[in-house]
Amino acid sequence: MATVIETRTPSDLSILPRDRRFARTQPASRLWHGGNITATAIFNALSATFPKGEAFFVESVRAFRDGVPPHLASEIRAFTTQEAIHSREHLAFNRLASDVGYDLTRLEAKVDERLSLLNGKPPIVGLAATMALEHFTAMFAHELLKNSKHLDGADPSVAELWRWHAVEEIEHKAVAFDTWMHATKTWSRAKRWRVKAQVMLIITSHFIKDRAAGALELMRQDGVTGPKANASLLWYLFGRPGMFRKVAGPWLSYFLPGFHPWKIDDRELLRAYEEGQAPSPEPARKVRGAA
Repeated sequence: MATVIETRTPSDLSILPRDRRFARTQPASRLWHGGNITATAIFNALSATFPKGEAFFVESVRAFRDGVPPHLASEIRAFTTQEAIHSREHLAFNRLASDVGYDLTRLEAKVDERLSLLNGKPPIVGLAATMALEHFTAMFAHELLKNSKHLDGADPSVAELWRWHAVEEIEHKAVAFDTWMHATKTWSRAKRWRVKAQVMLIITSHFIKDRAAGALELMRQDGVTGPKANASLLWYLFGRPGMFRKVAGPWLSYFLPGFHPWKIDDRELLRAYEEGQAPSPEPARKVRGAA
């Protein structure tokens, strides 16, 4: 008898592809994030990874779609559509960044380099990598929608691109995980945890190093280099607004027994988005700003 894998994904969850178009005209400023070199660089560096990265996610999940339960099969189809649209919209955004003078070739080459490491590996390794990276995107999406500070001062059209993307990342945050659970249903819990944890540690190391290097490269193109660039980046990521610091807890939860992405039920963020409610800012504190 086949092992039945239970999921904590809400039974009434709708994964809704929203075929929207953004980034077809230039923002008012090259530094679209309120004139902030560091913030603009970080978001641009993330966007540079999405077209090829999300295409890889789709391939990794679809490789295991045969034989999944009907409900999961439906979610995989919706996931595939959402990710395809995300790739299209971030490709358009990246073209605008190139049009105003940003050279993204080094960042895109690093994505190719990382993906090439999976060549020849069993497909289950690609699924494990996708599952780990989907957890990263879900953590960031939650924080971005929860706290308006992350997009304060940003060009409204670009900010909406990121909010839209964040909503859909939350909606489908468990698809890769549930696919993984089905694909490894004959594994022992110890083996499943070991592979999942090892891949996440590798992914985390690459993710932090690559995104930091990409942001620093784009900051260099805006004339900010050396200790000033490093300090500004560290402060923005780990100080204020501190996206990386704030996702430390959810990141650690990935390693706990019984982890599932929907143990954090953030559907209220989805409802708030659909109702047009702005996220609540953090309480104001006196801090030293970054460049």
